[in-house]
Formats: sequence, structure tokens, C-alpha cells
Amino acid sequence: MEGQHHGSANAAAMENGTVPCVEKRPPEAQETTVTEGAAKIAFPSANKVFYNPVQEFNRDLTCAVITEFARIQLGAKGIQIKVPGEKDVQKVVVDLSEQKEDNAGLKEGADLAPGNQARTATVGEICEEGLRVLEGLAASGLRSIRFAREVPGLRIVVANDASAQAVDLIRHNVQLNEVSHLVQPSQADARMLMYQHQRMSDRFEVIDLDPYGSPAPFLDAAVQAMSEGGLLCVTCTDMAVLAGNSGETCYSKYGAMALKSRACHEMALRIVLHSLDLRANCYQRFIVPLLSISADFYVRVFVRVFTGQAKVKASASKQALVFQCVGCGTFHLQRLGKASGASGGRVKFSAACGPPVAPECEHCGQRHQLGGPLWVEPIHDLDFVGRVLEAVSTNPGRFHTSERIRGVLSVITEELLDVPLYYTLDQLSSTIHCSTPSLLQLRSALLHAGFRVSLSHACKNAVKTDAPASALWDIMRCWEKKCPVKRERLSETSPAFRILNVEPRLQANFTIRDDANPSSRQRGLKRFQANPEANWGPRPRARPGGKAAGDAMEKRRRLLQNKRKEPAEDPAQRTAWLKTFPCKRFKEGTCQQGDQCCYSHKLLTPEATAEAAPKDCPRTPNQNPPGPGATTGPGVD
Repeated sequence: MEGQHHGSANAAAMENGTVPCVEKRPPEAQETTVTEGAAKIAFPSANKVFYNPVQEFNRDLTCAVITEFARIQLGAKGIQIKVPGEKDVQKVVVDLSEQKEDNAGLKEGADLAPGNQARTATVGEICEEGLRVLEGLAASGLRSIRFAREVPGLRIVVANDASAQAVDLIRHNVQLNEVSHLVQPSQADARMLMYQHQRMSDRFEVIDLDPYGSPAPFLDAAVQAMSEGGLLCVTCTDMAVLAGNSGETCYSKYGAMALKSRACHEMALRIVLHSLDLRANCYQRFIVPLLSISADFYVRVFVRVFTGQAKVKASASKQALVFQCVGCGTFHLQRLGKASGASGGRVKFSAACGPPVAPECEHCGQRHQLGGPLWVEPIHDLDFVGRVLEAVSTNPGRFHTSERIRGVLSVITEELLDVPLYYTLDQLSSTIHCSTPSLLQLRSALLHAGFRVSLSHACKNAVKTDAPASALWDIMRCWEKKCPVKRERLSETSPAFRILNVEPRLQANFTIRDDANPSSRQRGLKRFQANPEANWGPRPRARPGGKAAGDAMEKRRRLLQNKRKEPAEDPAQRTAWLKTFPCKRFKEGTCQQGDQCCYSHKLLTPEATAEAAPKDCPRTPNQNPPGPGATTGPGVD
């Protein structure tokens, strides 16, 4: 596909579902067709529009979540939805509205007034009372087209992007998939578009934000454009910021300080939820999390947005600061507000008292770092997660990543919702420099001591427990007695020495219990997926000019891979290893070592090779460096 200089012809051709033919470059060299789910998408070969196939799990999960949300919303109106591949059975609809947050009320989706015939919403058809969906940063329109072809009960899907080339591609893909009656392409700034839909009658039931990097600039507009009880889906790929590598940047974007911690992935989720709730509170609104996922290189949250001044007052008691020891990693939470019962059934809100820690850690004597605020209420709604899990399990052929969705959601259903953050096995054992107990041994010891324990979907070695830090370190002291550490090698000021210098008050029992092995682990579900492909991770940002990384760039990446790796000790191997890297001075025309140079004088690109002279062409030291187009050579002294 051509760039902006063919804009008018391009747009007309795209609207007709065709791609212009260029004499110099045939059409098949200009675009690539990708099939994902029920959608067939054409992408330019150049990197004009962003696409990452690794995010298929994200898109599959979003389709599953929106389907169950549509079942709840339309079920309250007496409309049943029909999903392809799903058995024709009556689904139980859970009322997740803020008036009934206890989820006690269950009602049948087909519970209609006598004489009324059940209405059905199917995939690909317009439902007049259905959901209005906005994808604020649509790029190629893949996600919006998948919504139109896979999610029933939709009224309209607005696929918006600020890029003219992206919108042209969306129009082409909409025509290609024959969903122009449902998907409406839009070219606008996502923030301005959402600000223009603040009126109650214009708001969206579902807003999906999946930007390249941080969604922070879009959150304020998003919480205002949500209908009452609407579903807001947000993806954050700036995990370096959320994981504590740059706390000041995290504060500027999300209003919270991130800490470097083994629980950084769950902390990232809770920081995003805190930011969403904080922005919603400005407009007397609040959030109710349905599902929060940490997967691969991003975090993804699904929340509902409600309005209520009384409920907003409780938001301060849902946030907390975290005190984390820099020595042993022990953390303590301090809520910002306090909610207590008063006479007449009223709730009294006041400031919390603290801090919960002394200036020095009681276990290792080190200082504390202060992070947050972050969300400390449950980050999942187990009833809703159970509905999504059941739907995916009974219809596994609907999504390509159904197996992984089942595994992740199964682990989530086993998590302790009222226990924020977690420790890890390697963190506990490395702090006291002892061997690592097995997961079942540590879980059994906690269960024998009368505490609750669970895994976390955010980390494979996570230990999420309601046991206090003192009990956890007592268990590790007991384990160290089974596998003793050489105390003479420990510094008296180290956290390991100070922790092990205290006798345990709790005698741990490491006998394996049957309930220590979680169900998802026993069934062998795909809970933590390995890297799915080579060079896996975030893709490069889409470039306006469509300049993609070509074969020369890929060869250069492979050439420079492991450059900082320790060289071989054998001199011959070291020489051969250094010869695999190009000589920078030779590239600049200033290398005077000639064949004696330890680096390679072979040029990387064909263009540079064509301009280069024979390798043994001499050059005097007084000669000026060659200009553009001049012949170059290694030169001799």
C-alpha cells in the first residue's frame, strides 16, 4: 500500500475493497493478509500501521469478556445472545450493578413476562438495544472487526484512529470483512472523540483502549464517556515504568510511586486501578474491577464505571501506601482512609492512623521504601470470572488461545482476593542464602500453621498468603535448619545474618498436604506460557513513513546479538569471536590497523560494499578521510 502521496486514489480504492496496483511494486509485495479469529485483515508490509500477533491472547480474552458483559446487560432487557459454537442452553445472568454488588441476586436470562417471546441477538446483526462500543486506537481495525464478527448484541462499533493511513486501512478491512453495517471508521483524536460523548445519550457501553505505551492521556476522557455501569478495557505496555524502573515517571503518569519488587506485576495492576479510580472520583464516579490480568509484557484491566457520591467517599479507604524493606523485601500496607460503622447504620469516614512500621525493619534492621498509593481491594470479580471461564471451557473452539485463557482464569479463581501482593520462593530463600523449598512444601507449612495460601497468575513462584511476615520468616528459619547455611560466611550486618540469628517461635511442618497442590496445577493447565516465538516482545512503534526494519537490519541484529557476552578464554577463539563484530573506525575511514585490526573490516550493507575499494588498498596517515562516494580501505601505517 502506498503512503500519503497517493491519499485520494488510495482512499477511493480502499472503500471499494481493492488495493491500487503500482507498476514498480506489485500489490502482493505491498500488503500481507492475516487471519485471526473470524477476521481477515490486510496489513501493509511496511510498518505504517502497528500490529503484534503476540497480542492475540489479549484480543481473544477481550472478546470473551465483552460477550459475557453483553449477556448480562441484554439479559436484563429480556434479550438472549447466541454465540456460534455454544450449545442452546439458558444462561444464568448475574446482576453486577452497583446497587447489588453482593451478587446475591441471580435471575434467569429467559425470565420474561407471560406472553412475551424471547428476543435473540446474534453475531453480525445490529441489535437496536445492544452495546455501543468504541475502540479509541484502532490501528488496522482488527479488534473492532473481531467484535463485529464474534460478539453478539452490538449496536455499533466505532473504530477510531488519529492516523489517516490507519483509517484508510480500517475502511479497506471493513469492506473486506463485510461489516460496514456495524463498524464505523472514525478519524479523530481519541480524547476529543470521548469528550464529545459526555452526554448521557451519547455515552458508550464499552470503551477499549490499547495504546502503544501508556494509556494515561486517555483515562480522564474515558471515565467521562462511559455509560452507567459500562465496561472500560485498558491495556498498559509501559511495564518498565509500572514495575519500578522509573518511579517519578510512574507518578507523573499514574499518580503513584512504583517500587522494584518481586510482586511488581501485581503492583502494576493495582497502580493502574488506583489511577482509574482517582480520575473517576473527580466526576463523582467510581470503578468496580471485573478482571485484571498481567500477561506477557503488558497488564490488562476490565472495570465497570458507576456514579454515586456516597460510594466515592469510600474510595480513600480502598487505596494504600506500601512500606517495603530494602533488605528482606517484607512489605506492609497503610490505607489512606478509614471506614467505620456509626449509629443508625451509617458509615463514618476518617483519616487512617499509621505508619505500620518502625524506621527500621523488625526482621533485618534495614530501612523502608515508600510506594503507592495503590488499589488494595479485590482486583477480580470471581462470579464474572467464573462466567467467562465456563463460557470458554464449554466452547473451546471459539478462540485460538482458549487453552491459555482457561489456565489463566483458573489460577485467578484460586487467588486470595483479600490479600494484596505476594512473596516469591526465590526471594525468600535468596534473602537468607539457603536452598529453595519446593512450592508444595512451603504451601503445606503455611496450611499446617493455620494460614491461607494461594498462587498468583502474575508470577509462577508467587506465594500469596495472609500469614504475617514474622510467621513467614519463622517457617524459613525452620527450613534453614534442615538445610543449614554457613554462618561464618555471612556479614553481621546482612539481612540473612539478622534473620537467622533469631530463633523461630513457630515450628513449621513441611509434610505435604493434599490441599497444598492447587487444582489448576493438578490438571496441568497452561497457566504460564513460554515465549511463543523468536524475537518475542513489544513491536517497534508504527512509523508515519512506513519505514520497516528490512533484512539488513535483521542481519545486523543477529550479528550484534550477545556482543556483551563474556569472550572465550582461548586466544584463538577470542580472536575469531572479535572478528564477528564490525570495526567502527574502519566504517568511519580512520582505522589504520589494516589486517592487524582485531575487528572485522567487512561492510554490512550491499550499498557500502559497492562503494568500498579492495581490502588491501593502502592509505597514507596524512590523507584526509574520504568523502561521500570516494573509495575507502583499511589503510596501512
